Amino acid sequence: MGAYLIRRLLLVVPTLLGILIINFAVVQFAPGGPVEQMLAELRGEGQSTLGRITGEGGGDVRPPTAGSGASSGGPAGTYRGARGLDPAIVAEIERAFGFDKPAHVRFWDMLRGYATFDFGRSLFQDRPVLDLIIEKMPVSLSIGLWSTLIIYLISIPLGIRKAVRDGSRFDVATSGIVLVGYAIPGFLFAVLLIVLFAGGSFLQIFPLRGLTSSGSADWPLWQRAIDYAWHMALPTLALVIGGFAGLTMLTKNSFLDEIGKQYVVTARAKGAGEHRVLYGHVFRNAMLIIIAGFPAAFIGMLFTGALLIEIVFSLDGLGLLGFQAATRRDYPIMFGTLYIFTLLGLVMQIISDFTYTLVDPRIDFEARR
Repeated sequence: MGAYLIRRLLLVVPTLLGILIINFAVVQFAPGGPVEQMLAELRGEGQSTLGRITGEGGGDVRPPTAGSGASSGGPAGTYRGARGLDPAIVAEIERAFGFDKPAHVRFWDMLRGYATFDFGRSLFQDRPVLDLIIEKMPVSLSIGLWSTLIIYLISIPLGIRKAVRDGSRFDVATSGIVLVGYAIPGFLFAVLLIVLFAGGSFLQIFPLRGLTSSGSADWPLWQRAIDYAWHMALPTLALVIGGFAGLTMLTKNSFLDEIGKQYVVTARAKGAGEHRVLYGHVFRNAMLIIIAGFPAAFIGMLFTGALLIEIVFSLDGLGLLGFQAATRRDYPIMFGTLYIFTLLGLVMQIISDFTYTLVDPRIDFEARR
């Protein structure tokens, strides 16, 4: 197992490099880059913004650091928004955003920064990207971890129960609930919860936005914990309702497939009890596919799954940060979050493989070619 883990860790570097190369190449051809957006803003706002860009009136534009060069750009004359502007102003904007360098130089500068987790500065917020990620991370981690934990705690026992009682009234009744979870997106559940319980048309039990109340930093620890759970209740519930259905059916189908195999029939013929058959033989085989999907489920819940939930409940997390960066073409943030989540996903996949051997010691990755 040790040699296998070392090989997997060594593969992380070329995988990350390949993903960054592909995405960097794509953004070179994407229209509406940050320079074009800034030029459009200059043409719309006139001298006030123009003075800020050129440094007149005390303003200044700081050139991005090494990790922030992942951007598209070209000569001043290629920007449609540059018509009517002084070419010196356009050149200053390009220099400030790092567009005055060739693409391969920008990419190399970005890689050197990423090697030390230096993602440069945000093009539009003028703050280090790493500081922004660290600032937003607790929100997304809170939503992702609690939602994933609750989904697994609900879905696995429910899926096992449905498999054991396949075709019963319990199975049929719970299948209706699962069907609703399949059919309705999580953000619609979020809107419904707001209408019902957060000051919409009915009750006002839970807060509408944020993770903490104003002034809670001075409260005792137990009171802050209650306040945190109070704010987390609706966002977590919205994600759980929208995400438990798939895992429940995966668990049920996996257990049904294993229950019908010959080794289960043999175990029962030898006099093994139903509990022994289910949890001593079927469980570890059926759980393998569920464990395999955990990294993707966690990353999806942490980032993409929570995006609309963060917007609906006004939670300032990584999902919202990435969405805003994509709309504004803030490439340092886009590539910084891409790097973090890709690295996290690769590490989680390695942890998943290691967990395989804990669930079923018969699995030997060393023997595979």
